[in-house]
Amino acid sequence: MTLGARVRVLSILAFTLLPQVSLPCHGAELATPTVSWDSLPGILAKIHPPTFPAKDFDVTQFGATADGKTESTAALAAAIEACHAAGGGRVVIAQGTVVTGAVHLKSNVELHIAKGATLKFLESPEKYLPVVYTRFEGTECMNYSPLIYAFEQENLAVTGEGTLDGSASDQNWWAWKAKTNRQSVDSAARLVALGEKDVPVNERVFGPAGLLRPNFIQFYRCKNILVENVQIVRSPMWELHPVLSSNITIRGVKISTHGPNNDGCDPESCRDVLIENCLFETGDDCIAIKSGKNHDGRRVGGLSENIVIRNCTMKDGHGGVVMGSEISGGCRNVFIDHCTMDSVHLDRALRFKSNAQRGGVIENIFMRDVQVGAVGEAILTVDFQYDTGPDGDYQPVLRNVHIENVTSTASPRVCWIGGIPGGVIEDIFFSHCTFRGLTGVEVMDYAGKIIFDHVTVEPAVKVRSLNSITPSNP
Repeated sequence: MTLGARVRVLSILAFTLLPQVSLPCHGAELATPTVSWDSLPGILAKIHPPTFPAKDFDVTQFGATADGKTESTAALAAAIEACHAAGGGRVVIAQGTVVTGAVHLKSNVELHIAKGATLKFLESPEKYLPVVYTRFEGTECMNYSPLIYAFEQENLAVTGEGTLDGSASDQNWWAWKAKTNRQSVDSAARLVALGEKDVPVNERVFGPAGLLRPNFIQFYRCKNILVENVQIVRSPMWELHPVLSSNITIRGVKISTHGPNNDGCDPESCRDVLIENCLFETGDDCIAIKSGKNHDGRRVGGLSENIVIRNCTMKDGHGGVVMGSEISGGCRNVFIDHCTMDSVHLDRALRFKSNAQRGGVIENIFMRDVQVGAVGEAILTVDFQYDTGPDGDYQPVLRNVHIENVTSTASPRVCWIGGIPGGVIEDIFFSHCTFRGLTGVEVMDYAGKIIFDHVTVEPAVKVRSLNSITPSNP
């Protein structure tokens, strides 16, 4: 293991202690943690899926046609309004393929797509107008409506064993990817600049002139949410994106979409979230916890906290569970339990990313009983050099991370840690872990205290000490 001059690694079993003084972070005070696995039952006790009256509203009774061709946007809106006005219930797509534009949910409405049925979204951007109050990559704005959207509502659900098809492809939404489309690049930069200047959100209007892609499902300032058992394919970008919302259950969802920025689930500035028994096969991060970007994220001030991820399977993606990069509001109390992460196209198991413009304090992160197969970069990645790196006044903080009973079969390394001067990466604990098939060297830059306790690290090609003697056969 090669360590930089500013690295301190304490390994109880196999590493050498190198002294280093951690650099302070603006406004961050290192404190003894009070959160542990013992906190998990109390967090779970606060998360309850909503329930709905036993009343069904079949969309075909409101004029929808399940022929896979005829647009039924108005019929779905009428069914949702009738359900809401009646005090709640289920809006049901029972069979066939219903084609629609934007779907806006209201309080006490469960949208149910039955097994074998499909809700297919139109490719035309004009079907997602007028613009709505939303967030694009961590900055609030007025933009195209998400495909399924709710604003300041409560008791909401999207359920069923059917399919949600966003119809995205390289011929429509994915062609807007920021790095390859000049108009989209300029719009994204302009939005960040508007956020930095505190321009009122209702004046940050994008839509047709902006080419900023909408999310698939977004609950904005909502509470009591359930997304269960649906399959999601071909999203314009992020699939599940609750924002500034609370009491969220995401269960049994299957996400398979490989487009650009196709994150699977991005709870942003949310509290009390349970993600369980889900399958993620994505074109970006499988789960990415966020809390706003730069000044606009700090203005809103929404912390992400009390998030439980258990019994999930992560396949393709940039990271299995990620915090950042839009993490300016901070993140705490994340529990990752009994998950499987394995794909030749999965880059990391656990990833943290920020920089000195985004800042944010990330703390109390717990991962246990996770089986990792092959990953492309590392089991743990901490990247504070992301994007603009040290250029900024808001140093990021990562502290109190516990990785326990985690195994892996193949990766270049255990840790890729890229810190920056003034940032804090402190108190990362590995215990009772086994990491096999390592092919590269550890990368640690500006890291603080990292502890390995009862950890086995096996290179892909085993070597013996220069002075060891091969035992003779008995």
